[in-house]
Amino acid sequence: MKLNKDYAALFIDFENIFHYIRKRTVDSERAQDIVLELIQDLRKTLGEKFAQSVIVQYAYADFEQIDVNAQGQLFLLGVETRNVVGTEHKNAADMRLCIDVMETMYTRDEIDTFVLMAGDRDYIPVLQHLRKHAKTVQVVAFKENISGDLLTLVGDGYIDAFTCLGKVSQSELEVGQERLKEYFEQRAEASNEQAFQIAEARATGKMAQTNFEKPKRLDKDALVALEVMLHNFGDKPEVWFTPYLNKLRNALQHLAEYERKSLVTTLEISGAIKVEKRRGEPHDYSVIVVNWDHPDVRENNPVNI
Repeated sequence: MKLNKDYAALFIDFENIFHYIRKRTVDSERAQDIVLELIQDLRKTLGEKFAQSVIVQYAYADFEQIDVNAQGQLFLLGVETRNVVGTEHKNAADMRLCIDVMETMYTRDEIDTFVLMAGDRDYIPVLQHLRKHAKTVQVVAFKENISGDLLTLVGDGYIDAFTCLGKVSQSELEVGQERLKEYFEQRAEASNEQAFQIAEARATGKMAQTNFEKPKRLDKDALVALEVMLHNFGDKPEVWFTPYLNKLRNALQHLAEYERKSLVTTLEISGAIKVEKRRGEPHDYSVIVVNWDHPDVRENNPVNI
């Protein structure tokens, strides 16, 4: 145990953590209470286990879109809020957080440790930069909500957010996780039944048969693209191309637009999907037909949550 405490700065992707917990709780007020509990218990853990004193605290979100008085409650905890207006690509909060991390590193020499309560892989470059400047980096996130690449980068610097909570909150989140799992299982059953009906319609000539390419296993990014499709449109007989591409932009922000579109091509070449044209008024449009027999489609439907 160190005799002297290090000074630490805590940066909270509040919107990300809040919505993760909100999906597993009964209402927004309870989700907010758990987030506040997590912040308090994390600071206690940092002090007692790692001998770190948190002297800078920021939280980031489009707080106008969160239906609780989060800013007021965070203020009482000594957390300074950054209200970042949401965008279609949802990376404004990430950018502001990274800017504040860099500013703190260059202006606060007394701060040795940077703690991020976040799980997106978008933070990898700023964390790498901190390490180059001999700063200690720690990431706090729930296991189901952290990028595998980010987890690999931080290694021993990862703190499981679940372990920072009390028994009551832990139990509540476990129940919520099971409830989510049941939901996706029910949706998978519905989508599989729908897929069976579509296959039967094609087999009986009521719907044109789709000829897929020979199935090939997908790489990492292509698997993410497939998971986004199944998660958002798995209960649809056909996927409209433009709405799917919008979802893909949010999920794979680290890729350029042409790279995201090339993933659709990869999915098609690998036999997981087929892009087909449909006649419409005033213009024709493109749809995606899923190959429910593809091994990666079977393994990733329902989405792993």
